[in-house]
Amino acid sequence: MALQTINPTTTEAWKKLQEHFITVQTKHLKDLFSEHPERVEDMSIKWEDFFVDYSKNRITSTTKAHLIELANEVQLKDAMAKYFGGDVINQTEGREVLHTALRNPEGAEVIVNGINVMPEIFEVKLKIKNFSDQIIDGTLTGHSGKPFTDVVNIGIGGSDLGPAMVVDALSYYQNHLTPHFVSNVDGDHVNEVIKNLNPETTLFVIVSKTFTTQETLSNANTIREWFLSHAPQNAISQHFVAVSTNIEKVKAFGIDEQNIFPMWNWVGGRFSLWSAVGLSISLSVGYENYDALLLGAHKMDQHFRTEPFESNIPVITGLLSVWYNNFFNSESEAIIPYSQYLNQFATYLQQGIMESNGKGIDRNGDKIDYQTGTIIWGEPGTNSQHAFFQLIHQGTKLIPAEFIGFAKSLHGNQDHQDKLMSNFFAQTEALMNGKTEDTVISELKAQGHSQETIEKLTPFKVFDGNRPTTTILINKLTPESLGKLIAMYEHRIFVQGIVWNIFSYDQFGVELGKQLANTILEELNAENVINNHDESTQSLIDHYNSLK
Repeated sequence: MALQTINPTTTEAWKKLQEHFITVQTKHLKDLFSEHPERVEDMSIKWEDFFVDYSKNRITSTTKAHLIELANEVQLKDAMAKYFGGDVINQTEGREVLHTALRNPEGAEVIVNGINVMPEIFEVKLKIKNFSDQIIDGTLTGHSGKPFTDVVNIGIGGSDLGPAMVVDALSYYQNHLTPHFVSNVDGDHVNEVIKNLNPETTLFVIVSKTFTTQETLSNANTIREWFLSHAPQNAISQHFVAVSTNIEKVKAFGIDEQNIFPMWNWVGGRFSLWSAVGLSISLSVGYENYDALLLGAHKMDQHFRTEPFESNIPVITGLLSVWYNNFFNSESEAIIPYSQYLNQFATYLQQGIMESNGKGIDRNGDKIDYQTGTIIWGEPGTNSQHAFFQLIHQGTKLIPAEFIGFAKSLHGNQDHQDKLMSNFFAQTEALMNGKTEDTVISELKAQGHSQETIEKLTPFKVFDGNRPTTTILINKLTPESLGKLIAMYEHRIFVQGIVWNIFSYDQFGVELGKQLANTILEELNAENVINNHDESTQSLIDHYNSLK
């Protein structure tokens, strides 16, 4: 069954939120805390090893009630049933959206076109496990009999960002295999990766559903040529595997059919790390840790599916994003993990969130006259404190920020961890409270400045505060907790898409540039071919050709 199409701006809850916004938009967070002594208890969620504190957001209990009313009016619960039930909710592409099925426990049932897909999922998971185990323990070797030392994942978009982020995040759990990722069609990228590799001990994982993606196939063919300059033709079958649906093209490349790992149309690319696309994760950290990642995601699936909206982490955080985007007109959100392991987390979420919800047409096919997808950006703390935090603290833009931290470090250096987490807590406190003029003057007097200097410096040192943050404090960075965290954001994407009445699971916006690139590529490699470009583009092409 199709998703219902409800313009959120026509709901009673939206009208209530508009009226309510007028009364709360100028209220300071300090006053909201004074007026509501139980605010932290009422605006935080404890679930398993997660503690989500959203009390430092510019909302009241009334705001929360109206936002939940909005979720009910747009029929979020009905949409969730269709999401998990295998309905074709990616209607523009005629597909189900079932990445959640990939992390279901054995014995679960998910019906697609009258068939329970779970046995097939577990068949592929077993294949991933067996292959990973054999590569890791040295049972499967390269063509010269040497065990593998390096794994190169060749893919782009979801076939790269998800696995690369997770492998980086879980590098503490990494085994002896060294992972590498090749994505950009930039030839300098692929050559930098392969220049120090030993072809005898390197395994290549090509990830492409159709096995036609320009960037992936260009890189794969370049690597293939490099490999064959060091090894015989028949060695390809021992060093290359593929995650794809196009068996004939993969076999033509030289990859043994038993080394092809299948994909499914009902898994979108940006949610595919849970499928065989995650093979490089399993190879890097071992199947047991990969399976724990899936378990964590499944636990968040169950939380999202069963928890009342009032205490549902993806629902509450998704609705907060709508609140800032559509009422405060905040166009961006910062995601700040206080862990260097999550160095690529914001980059990964940029694809998930902006490719999913960057839509200007609603589910009726009509042009939208309200804001949808938000701009996502961020870097790990404390590095980011010395970079862009100035803008968040004193800039003219309101930027809601999410802080993600872990109570325990993995290497156990408590001194470093205490310093890291003191910054974690201090930043949200500073963003909320700011620094008053009286405090600034008092500090400058204590430093011995003259009255004239105090008067000059004071305006520059005042912080208004009232900058909203949400804090996600997790016990420890484990494969399971990372799975929960990723799934939390996946479901939040879903919540926002339902509220905004858009299709979150297609990405037609990425196609036009690719089509034009193919046309221009033909022109770059032929003589006297003239295409109808605009004057600027033609001038750039001509200049490029003159420099080749």
